[in-house]
Amino acid sequence: MIQPADFRAVANEARQGYMNRILTRVNDHDVHISVMDEPFFWHTHPESDETFIMVEGVLIIDFDDGPVELHAGQMLTVPAGTRHRTRPAGARSVNLTVEKAGATTVRCEAPSLPR
Repeated sequence: MIQPADFRAVANEARQGYMNRILTRVNDHDVHISVMDEPFFWHTHPESDETFIMVEGVLIIDFDDGPVELHAGQMLTVPAGTRHRTRPAGARSVNLTVEKAGATTVRCEAPSLPR
């Protein structure tokens, strides 16, 4: 019998730092749950868009041209190849992330700040 996934229970298992776990696969995409209390590194996904669906807290997604804040109930898609970094605005953020299965994450330098 098909059973529901309790992603809030999975999120509550995360105590410190960064946790990213695949919950399920939908066709050729994975649905992850990400819990963080610290920033993730600057990176790109060359061959996959990445959609963030906010569940708890506030997630800041930094881009070359500035940050975007996502609150619970909001979502945003980062196009493939776009340099970005995610970080919680408060003590912790929880989001679902959808991207192609096996998507490559390429670490990159932070953008230069204008002078």
